[in-house]
Amino acid sequence: MSGVAKLVFLLVGVVAVCAAVWPVPYRRFDSRPKTDDFCQAQFPFCPTGHPDGSMPKVMDSDVVEVYSMKAPVWEFKVGDLLAHFNIIHDAIGFRNKRTGLNYTMEWYELFQLFNCTFGHVLTDMDPPLWCNQGAACLYDGIDDLHWSQNGSLVKVAEVSGKIFNEMADWVHTDNTTGIYYETWMVRNGTGPGSKLWFEAFDCASFVIRAFNKLGDLGAKFNTSVQTNYTKITLFSDQPVHLGNASTIFGPKGNKTLATEIRTFYEHFQAHQPFPSLLKSMLEAFDTIVLEKKWYFFYNFEYWFLPMKEPFIKLSFEEVPLPGRETVTVV
Repeated sequence: MSGVAKLVFLLVGVVAVCAAVWPVPYRRFDSRPKTDDFCQAQFPFCPTGHPDGSMPKVMDSDVVEVYSMKAPVWEFKVGDLLAHFNIIHDAIGFRNKRTGLNYTMEWYELFQLFNCTFGHVLTDMDPPLWCNQGAACLYDGIDDLHWSQNGSLVKVAEVSGKIFNEMADWVHTDNTTGIYYETWMVRNGTGPGSKLWFEAFDCASFVIRAFNKLGDLGAKFNTSVQTNYTKITLFSDQPVHLGNASTIFGPKGNKTLATEIRTFYEHFQAHQPFPSLLKSMLEAFDTIVLEKKWYFFYNFEYWFLPMKEPFIKLSFEEVPLPGRETVTVV
């Protein structure tokens, strides 16, 4: 075996070992980068919120109530329509019993959901451009009607001011280092023993992380409360790592693969006329279901998903509060 062949064999072995770590860990960053000027929000992100999603500090002796809050996605546009499909947005509410002040904390997309889910194909040469940042938003007050009318507003714990302040430090760190939104969870099957390839990173996962952190800090939850979250899952056999934008689309990249990826994302471009949109959806169906292909973007790298039945599933699954063990799948 030549020296070059040995090197290639060694690199293949290293890649195989590294790729055996499933699910792929979500990449954290040292700081939040500036977004591309192309990325524009249809609705301003966190217009009345505290700067950088920061939480106010309270007295250590205060008692703060913690609420699980759920409402249908896009309720402000389509009412409770998506509640019938269990497409639910999650948030956390806080109430300081001493001051009576309320706060709402949400984690969501800076540039709306579609932008976070699919990249923009702007030219036939460049890689898709992603507007996929997400962040925490904390603002004063709790809109009781919004959360309780078509969703839920349920007290799940009381914590000391000291725990609340420690939580505030955690939120700042999480918000600075976890900067991008990920819509999809990816698994190899529907059963309880199925392999998890990639975790979602969305409003629900933020609430779950926050509740778990409060539990780690000593919060005691009302474990009679059942908390379910919306999950959108892709199903595939073991993913294949393809590379990042530089290695695929750069001067020494793989032109065939670059074209495949651009073509895949062209199916999901927003603001198409209806005939073009219908044609794109039919082409996407052919690619995903008949050809069993999906080009997945995660950690600012591309992966090939060999798709399998049932391909895509929407579920509303229980993730227990800290201390609760019963799990129910809806």
